[in-house]
Amino acid sequence: MKKLLIMCGTGVATSTVVTNKIKVWLKEKGLESDVKLYQSKIADEVNKLDEYDVVLSTTVVPDRVKDKVISGVPMLTGMGTEEMYDEIERQIRES
Repeated sequence: MKKLLIMCGTGVATSTVVTNKIKVWLKEKGLESDVKLYQSKIADEVNKLDEYDVVLSTTVVPDRVKDKVISGVPMLTGMGTEEMYDEIERQIRES
């Protein structure tokens, strides 16, 4: 089972919105049984990102971890969502 972390600045507001959207998307893709969702704030997770298979963030992340994180901002703006979902799916399906 893949571990998908969704994080924002406080672990409450935008990460909740994104988590709910991701739950719907996973169900539509038939992936809900393949993924365990985690929700948190960046301060608690920034040094533990290697524990997750996929990391989605709606907040700015340090340069040293940018290559490990997918921007979740498209879920809030509606721009670039297709590419973001494609990247999430690619990472979930990787062995």
